[in-house]
Amino acid sequence: MPARSIQQWLDEYGESHQNGTNELIHWICVPVIFFTVIGFFASIPSPVLPVAGGYLWAKLAMVGCLAFYWMRSIPLFVGMALWCLFCLGLAMRLDTHAGRPLWAICLVLFTVAWIGQFIGHHIEGKKPSFLKDLQFLLIGPAWLMSKLYAKLGIGY
Repeated sequence: MPARSIQQWLDEYGESHQNGTNELIHWICVPVIFFTVIGFFASIPSPVLPVAGGYLWAKLAMVGCLAFYWMRSIPLFVGMALWCLFCLGLAMRLDTHAGRPLWAICLVLFTVAWIGQFIGHHIEGKKPSFLKDLQFLLIGPAWLMSKLYAKLGIGY
């Protein structure tokens, strides 16, 4: 079976995201979940290596995630790379300056965002795509990025 194109992935993801309320919830919750995953990885103590600096596990997770996008769409890879860097920067800032541990902040945000996601899918009346294929956990952020690209007239 040939590999699916990025457009096929996005179209299939979009099938369970037709309701405006569910889509709005996704615009809020998907970026929050993405950030929290990077935050969780950034919370894992890691050695400071001359090549990678600190936050090694977050950086390795980002490389794996970005490899997924690279293989499917270079323009989406670029957008997602910028988003990853923003999320890592925010995680580093919170880790340094927040009055609470980064993992605890991420745990609260992650939980609330997933509750939002399931409320959105209840409203939609369709199951979340990732229940069919875990790769949709990475397609969700790309789906939002593709919508942003479409508004900006950027092809992917």
